[in-house]
Amino acid sequence: MLPHTPNSREPRSGSRMRGARGGAAPSHPPYPITRSHATTTLTNASETALLPSELAANGQPTFVIQPTRGWRFLDLREIWAYRELVYFLTWRDIKVRYKQTAIGVAWAVIQPLAMMIVFTLFFGRLAKIPSEGVPYPIFAYVALLPWQLFSRTLSETTNSLVTDQRLITRVYFPRIIVPLSATLAALVDFLVSSALLVVLMIIYGIAPGAAVLLLPAFVLLMLVTSLGVGFWLSALNLEYRDVAYVVPFLTQFWLFLTPVVYPSSMIPDYWRPLFGLNPMTGVVEGFRWALLGIGDGPSPMLLISAAFSVCLFLSGIIWFRYRERTFVDAVGSGGR
Repeated sequence: MLPHTPNSREPRSGSRMRGARGGAAPSHPPYPITRSHATTTLTNASETALLPSELAANGQPTFVIQPTRGWRFLDLREIWAYRELVYFLTWRDIKVRYKQTAIGVAWAVIQPLAMMIVFTLFFGRLAKIPSEGVPYPIFAYVALLPWQLFSRTLSETTNSLVTDQRLITRVYFPRIIVPLSATLAALVDFLVSSALLVVLMIIYGIAPGAAVLLLPAFVLLMLVTSLGVGFWLSALNLEYRDVAYVVPFLTQFWLFLTPVVYPSSMIPDYWRPLFGLNPMTGVVEGFRWALLGIGDGPSPMLLISAAFSVCLFLSGIIWFRYRERTFVDAVGSGGR
């Protein structure tokens, strides 16, 4: 049996459990259930197995709490059960981002537009970087769309668990929802800024070809890449707060490793497999190929990049779920 402690939490009154006599046990057990560590997992009433040897002498059931063990993957049913929390956290992030701003969500368009102008002046006009036959402004803007979502996901998800530490230490919910909602909030900005891309394509008279039908696949690849990196950084930052200081430098360095301001055709052939290990290379090249019809399309470099993105996503989930059991302890100690 579990001893009674002042900080004990009892299951909700709506829960019903069966005792040894077949009748409905009271909704509140005589020994309240305590979550003493982040590793503790409280199963639902319908999943609690009560053996005859686990019954107390007075006929009341004994509630056993067992910690999670080993490596765990994403539980989609649990995420779906908390879908309303995903919605509210996403909506909260959007409102906080644009609260008390004069132009509101228009900032989602102004930021990539300003970067497009700067890149056009310095890299298109002064450096004379080729744009593979399309106007350099739209060449740069098509790449800036996924890059803006990726860079914002890096900054938002890294601090997401630290920002929501009060929520994490008080109630149970799948912690992976926190970086997931930050990425979904960034996706809203991506959709808004995509409207400017339509205007630019009309101005320059560029019509997408049949390859545009594969654009949803590259959008999915963009989300997979962003979430994979976000899961790794958010879990690491909760324990090592140095990560938050590394991310701005990492984002700037990663920008120039990604073919945003230059085409991938400038990379020598013998370097392309190594260049494809950058997961954002496949995303940017896929967007340009689907929307502008430039680039090599499903080339070996793009396939290597896509495979690395999937590996990053799966390993990010596994790492996040493995470290999830220590989050409450890490918050209490203030990181390392």
